[in-house]
Amino acid sequence: MDNPLIRIDPGLFIWSIVSFLVLLGVLAKFVWKPLNEALDRRERRIRKSLEEAEQARKEMEKLHQKSEEIITKARGEAHSIVTESKAAAGRMKDELFRDAKEKANSILSDAEKQIQVEKDKAIQKVKKEVVDIALQVASKLIKKNLTKKDNQSIIEDSLKKIESYEA
Repeated sequence: MDNPLIRIDPGLFIWSIVSFLVLLGVLAKFVWKPLNEALDRRERRIRKSLEEAEQARKEMEKLHQKSEEIITKARGEAHSIVTESKAAAGRMKDELFRDAKEKANSILSDAEKQIQVEKDKAIQKVKKEVVDIALQVASKLIKKNLTKKDNQSIIEDSLKKIESYEA
């Protein structure tokens, strides 16, 4: 077994350890310190990013709660507006109905008054015609000339009889 890679040589062994320790010292001084600092910076950045993300999440939760409150408040206001609008529409409907009823009653009352006036006119006209006819009949029946006073008393008596028939 003459293979130099398998054979143990004390000089090579020491030089390998020395070169390994020197390399380890150089790495420790020039590489590991900056590498550790870089890793520490990265760790701090990651922690800071995680903290910022947590803060952002909390802010989002707060904003979500506020938006829910605003939406709830808006829904409540919308509901109250709808309720008030319905109430106002009901009041307006009642008011219009009342006004229409008052106008209808006014028109009906005016019509009744007009009917009463026309009825009174018609009754007066009929009374006058009845009186005229009664005078003509009376004058033909009596065949005598009555005085104006007699005519007036006959007219009044006839009117009283006609009024008693109406009542």
